[in-house]
Amino acid sequence: MRYFVELAYKGTPFHGWQTQPQKVSVQEVLEDAFSRMLRIKISIVGCGRTDAGVHASQFIAHFDYNGELPRSFVERLNKYLPPEIVIYEIREAPEDMHARFDAKLRGYTYRMIFRKNPFLKNLTYYYPYPNRPDFEKMQEAANLLLGYSVFFPFCKSNSDAKTMNCRLQKAIWKQVDNTEEEEWQFHIEANRFLRGMVRLIVGMCVNVGTGKLSLEEVKSALDNQRRLTLDLSVPAGGLYLSKVVY
Repeated sequence: MRYFVELAYKGTPFHGWQTQPQKVSVQEVLEDAFSRMLRIKISIVGCGRTDAGVHASQFIAHFDYNGELPRSFVERLNKYLPPEIVIYEIREAPEDMHARFDAKLRGYTYRMIFRKNPFLKNLTYYYPYPNRPDFEKMQEAANLLLGYSVFFPFCKSNSDAKTMNCRLQKAIWKQVDNTEEEEWQFHIEANRFLRGMVRLIVGMCVNVGTGKLSLEEVKSALDNQRRLTLDLSVPAGGLYLSKVVY
């Protein structure tokens, strides 16, 4: 029997989703919890891989288990798991459905604030400079991306990706007025993402908004599929995997 799991996690204490030697990952913690509860080795496949410190407000994974799950299994798991991970739902799925390969769309949100807030440390990117970026120019930079399908300039150099093609469906900045903070959020959706892509795109938008990069330079880099003259990868703590669609 194949089961799909909907969960969320705060990525701060973890070295990303994927299991790695001598480093604590979300996948490792989940597999340990499921294996202990079900008293059999359980392997869990995620819908993607988040980097160290990146969060997920929606994450989908699957695992196989020959039998019915114990009563109150979700509640028992949540009691056992660390406070940074929550299981929302576990449901049966077709045996050939795959959490990663069958996902048609993923969405990320990046959160940026302008007043230092210790309660949002590692959950947002605090922009510490007095002169804010130009919001309209940042949106122009985001709009530019929708005209392209290949994104070599926004992939980390040590990536093992076989293709740089991505079908973007959304790239938009929003100004959110919360009770505590003024927050700018970047929302982006695509069928797939390259390693480090969203943080590099946000960094590019910030550089355009502060005049360190021109839209012409960004367009030239995309047209010629080469690195930008000035790269900026914004901090991981502001990034959330926020949407997975099948």
